[in-house]
Formats: sequence, C-alpha cells, structure tokens
Amino acid sequence: MKSIRLAKSAVCTAFAAATFTLASLPATADIWGYVDAQGIAHLADHQVHEGYLLFKKEAPRPEPESFNPPPLYERSAGSGGVIQVNAAMRAAMAPMIAQVAREHELDVALLHAIITVESGYNPQAKSPAGAIGLMQLMPETAARYGVRNIWDPMENLHGGARYLRFLLGMFKNNLDLALAGYNAGENAVVRAGNKIPQYAETQAYVPSVLTQYDRLLSLIHI
Repeated sequence: MKSIRLAKSAVCTAFAAATFTLASLPATADIWGYVDAQGIAHLADHQVHEGYLLFKKEAPRPEPESFNPPPLYERSAGSGGVIQVNAAMRAAMAPMIAQVAREHELDVALLHAIITVESGYNPQAKSPAGAIGLMQLMPETAARYGVRNIWDPMENLHGGARYLRFLLGMFKNNLDLALAGYNAGENAVVRAGNKIPQYAETQAYVPSVLTQYDRLLSLIHI
C-alpha cells in the first residue's frame, strides 16, 4: 500500500507537467496515471497497463427517478379528446406495422398516420362507439376481415389494413374518400355522393390523418 501511495504522489507532483494530456481527456472520464523511469507522468482515461494507477474516479451519474418519453404528436380530431403519442411505443410497434404494410401493399407512413389519429399506438384503446385497438376496428368490421382476436395488435393491424386496402380499391385510390370511409363507413361516403360525409368527426378526421401522413413521410426511419 505504501508503494501505491508513493506512486500516486509522484503522479500528483508531475500533474502540472502533463496539463496538455489532461486537457485532451473527456471532462467526465476516469483519470489513470503512470510515472515512468524518467519521472514523466503519463495520463489516460483507462488503465493502459498495470503500472497505471487510478488517480480520479468519475462520479456516477444520477439516474432519474422516472423517464417518460415526450409525446411524438398530439391530436384532437378523430375519436375524441387529445391523444399523446408515446415515441417509445411507436418505435416498438414500427417493425410490426412495416410488416403489415408490406403484406397489404400499403404505404407504411399512411398506416402510421391512421394509427396516430385512431389510437395513439394504444393497443388497448376503445372508443365510446365500441371501436377497438390500434386501428380502432368495429367488431363487425373485424369479423368481416377475418379478425378472430380484435385485441391482438397484429390481428388488429391486419384487419385494419385489409379494410383500408378495400376502401382504396373501391374509391379508385382517392385517399380522401378512403379515409372518410374508414371513419364513417363506405356506405356513408356513397350516400354523400362519393364525397366526404358532412359528419363533424369525419370532416375533422380526414385532414387530421393527412396532416400526420405528410409529417410522417419526412421520417426516413419509419
């Protein structure tokens, strides 16, 4: 122990001569020191060899008590109220959404936009009208497109994607009408003369999804 203390003392004595080396180390790094046979101090942020002694230990960074990722977006149109979209949940769902988009030949950013407005990526979401899950499927729509467990995120995504693919075909890739049909039902669009129905929710829903779609198209990591 005495020899170690002496060696550390030598490092302290030679500190002033090694200011350039010290300045080159990260401000929060550990500092290891070694004095060679010529009395020259060598500093590093790690133990280069056994002769290096720990001179300064970086203090551990305090962990926050809790961390809530900021919302990705907020929205007020759709199934009512303001939904905060958790960026971490969105990232966790992204591979699944991309797979479903590929299988049904849909734009993945469009699926993300619909999910953002419909459920805020909450697979347990349920609207007052009874729409369920990520894609907010009504039970009859889910049954129509072969969804056995409407609460299962993957099945819910497939059901919503199948319905969206049907609507795009029915309305000849008119996205406004397809989205209106997704919200109000295709028959409501037909009754409105193949226009967006004059329902307040649908009138707000279509531009809300389109706004999210435009924003999401700029995110290359989707």
